[in-house]
Amino acid sequence: MHGLSARIGRLAAVALLMAAPGALAAEATAIHQRLLTLDSHLDTPMSFGRPGWNMMADHTYADDLSQVDYPRMVRGGQRRSNFGETSEAMFLTSGFVYEEAAQAEAAFKNQNDRYIYSRFSNPTVEMFAERLRLAEGAEACRTTATGMAAVFASMACQVRTGDRVVASRALFGSCLFVLTEILPRWGVETIIVDGTDMAQWKAAFAKPTRTVFIETPSNPGLEIIDIRAVSDLAHKAGANVIIDNVFASPVLQRPLELGADIVVYSATKHIDGQGRTLGGAILGSAKFCSELLQPFLRHTGPALSPFNAWVLLKGLETLELRMAQHCRNAQTVAEFLTRQKGLTKVLYPGLASHPQHALAKQQMSDFGNIIAFELDGGKSRAFRFLDALKLVDISNNLGDSKSLVTHPATTTHQRLTPEERAKLGIGDGMVRLSVGLEHVDDIKDDIVQALAAA
Repeated sequence: MHGLSARIGRLAAVALLMAAPGALAAEATAIHQRLLTLDSHLDTPMSFGRPGWNMMADHTYADDLSQVDYPRMVRGGQRRSNFGETSEAMFLTSGFVYEEAAQAEAAFKNQNDRYIYSRFSNPTVEMFAERLRLAEGAEACRTTATGMAAVFASMACQVRTGDRVVASRALFGSCLFVLTEILPRWGVETIIVDGTDMAQWKAAFAKPTRTVFIETPSNPGLEIIDIRAVSDLAHKAGANVIIDNVFASPVLQRPLELGADIVVYSATKHIDGQGRTLGGAILGSAKFCSELLQPFLRHTGPALSPFNAWVLLKGLETLELRMAQHCRNAQTVAEFLTRQKGLTKVLYPGLASHPQHALAKQQMSDFGNIIAFELDGGKSRAFRFLDALKLVDISNNLGDSKSLVTHPATTTHQRLTPEERAKLGIGDGMVRLSVGLEHVDDIKDDIVQALAAA
């Protein structure tokens, strides 16, 4: 009735204008026709339970890629309203309305399938989650406002006082903080191991374990951890395995197919890929996502905004193309760096000199766009090098279309002691380079002049 009253009011207002002379009446007549068309759309019955959607037959998706005629990254999860828009719609709304009070009651009792509140679910957010789910090959996907929200939620939703968590030591600084500072406050025991040493993993799994957290390739030292081998050991100890796959993206590495149970992303990085927005995602089994993760997200509120979800959704459409060029550029730059004077080491999984090159070839389809290299002369020379760059920007972000560089010892890993950084191979002269999509010769020329100036 509320909708009917509003329509009557709109049409009555236009009718008054139509009584006016000349051009004003003609314009009012045109508006009147558009309102009638709009109301006819709103009156069209919607399908699949959730108001506002027309799930057209030619945009439904099978999980088997052989049954899909177009890339999942481009059309996966696409849903259109009855307006037939080409680009996915942005539903920038905090809440949703009901025609009757009983509908709201049924919704909160989970007796019908409809949107309630955008902290719980939102059409645009769900399109992004579904597209990423299909790309990853997961049973389910949930989203968060940031990558760190995804990391924290993936562990916090399942651990209890007395549980054990085992993690590789080569991690992003904030991930280490969650593991070594926050979880222990809850009475959770955290065991940190050298992720490349299988003997340490075996020793860590001598006791029952709740979950495992791994970053591979790692930030910033690009360590590669054997996902299948660690997952096999973890499962015998009763643990599930979480992989932070941010450096690889779903294009280059598929942890679930290698035995992992849960995958987390900072969608801020390659999935957006253009430095526009923040977002995170968690993928895993339907049981994990519905029984453990969803209640945690619903009641703690790290919700992804519909606008950010739309940006990330569009980012997925070009992710495969961007990653291919990122990798080509990075391989060229890494090989180029090995020939430069004044560098003590160059780390890139695509180089035969990388300690885990063979493993990277085994579990990755390509090697990513992140390179770490060490300048002789320590922090002072590293800073002179960064300051001399003209094309490459100094930024702690990565996975962007623009080439970005940072000094991990004073930014992403500055909380660690010098001794802790040394164990991770993060020297004062280390620089992390996120290779962008500029012409590779321009990137190399900038590095050459900056090395000379440093």
